[in-house]
Amino acid sequence: MIITVGGLIGSGKTTVAKALAKAFKLKHVSVGEVFRSMAEEKGLSLEELTKLAEKNHGLDREVDEKQKKLVKNNAVVDGRLSGWLLDADLKIWLKAPLEVRAERVAKRESKSVGQALEETKRREKSETKRYGKIYKIDISDMSPYNAVIDTSLWDAEEVTSIIEKMVSLMRK
Repeated sequence: MIITVGGLIGSGKTTVAKALAKAFKLKHVSVGEVFRSMAEEKGLSLEELTKLAEKNHGLDREVDEKQKKLVKNNAVVDGRLSGWLLDADLKIWLKAPLEVRAERVAKRESKSVGQALEETKRREKSETKRYGKIYKIDISDMSPYNAVIDTSLWDAEEVTSIIEKMVSLMRK
């Protein structure tokens, strides 16, 4: 089984994907971690690597190829484009208002909400532009997804439980 969990920055995709992987004893692959590792290897911040990726589309393609290589079967993959790029049994998109997501990022990265809000807006603008240019993907198009869940309505455990129920219904 392959499950993809997509969503914008701070939507809860990694938290939920890790919980699903544990619940179903599947491998967890985080595309965000692949991108962060790439930034670290190059001695760059996420924002610096994002700016570099705007000029060098090969970086996004490299991340996406790594994702495909890491996922053969029996995995939960979290990433913004995973639902578009992978053949999965279940494709979930997590959403939440920008302010909620910025608060989560601020807490996770120990920064002010204002700083997290501005950085999130810049990264998402860059990603939207890059994904459109590189893949002709409109990130606001939810058509590849089986379900869209608003994570501002439930905590991560409840969202995970909702998705677990979907999987159990699929297996019937």
